[in-house]
Amino acid sequence: MKSRLLIMLIAAATLLSCQTNKSPLGYFNDLSDKEMGTLPNPQGNYPIRIQPDDELVITVTSAVPEATAAYNLPMDNPATRGNLRTQTQPRTQTYIVDDQGYILLPILGRILVGGKTLSEISNEITGMVAQNVKDPYVRVDIVNFSVDVMGEVRAPQRVYSGHQQYTVLDALAQCGDLTEYGQRDRVYVIRTENGKREFHRLNLNSSEVFNSPFFYLRQNDVVYVEPNKIRVDNSKYNQNNAFKLSVISTVVSSVSVIASLIIALAR
Repeated sequence: MKSRLLIMLIAAATLLSCQTNKSPLGYFNDLSDKEMGTLPNPQGNYPIRIQPDDELVITVTSAVPEATAAYNLPMDNPATRGNLRTQTQPRTQTYIVDDQGYILLPILGRILVGGKTLSEISNEITGMVAQNVKDPYVRVDIVNFSVDVMGEVRAPQRVYSGHQQYTVLDALAQCGDLTEYGQRDRVYVIRTENGKREFHRLNLNSSEVFNSPFFYLRQNDVVYVEPNKIRVDNSKYNQNNAFKLSVISTVVSSVSVIASLIIALAR
């Protein structure tokens, strides 16, 4: 009898230990019993592709600055007015991608950038400038990359990034991480592409999340962290209590009014 009880206690302790290692507040629980190793590599790094209304900073330089000066016209030039937005740095111009995916560049004219990566745009412009300038260097950056982070994070907000590779972990960290009520295995990424809105659920309890094409975010993505049952139950409890207090307050107010009327009539 004693030996059976001892076996049961050991089994219970083992079960509790396993549950502790798989904490609902942790990440990548499949790695908890490992001291080192390698993580999955996504098939490609899913680079940002330019969309209408994106803002691009394009800087054209070369060993001879005078040779590329004409490719960086100032704001007050009539050829580029309305296509640029002023930046604080000198000679830095922000190009707004139109609804057809085009921008208007000084000298080079109208070029298609929609659907292309920053590297592809840079290479294309470099090739065009190289026809007139020796060894040009073209840098292209996106300045309005943003995603909305909602749900069970400590600071829900719209976050901005200048990085070409921005992950869901970067966005969550920028918002102060998940709260204790956030479900690590129910993090949704909502994305609009080619006029179609789609979503994907990420499981941050598993290292396989690194293989997801939604692990790397794109501009205008929405990240939503679903609340757990405790948060939902607390919300319902608070709503019920608020409703009860409202009813009680209404009843007390009504009784007070009726009592006042009775006293007034009695007089």
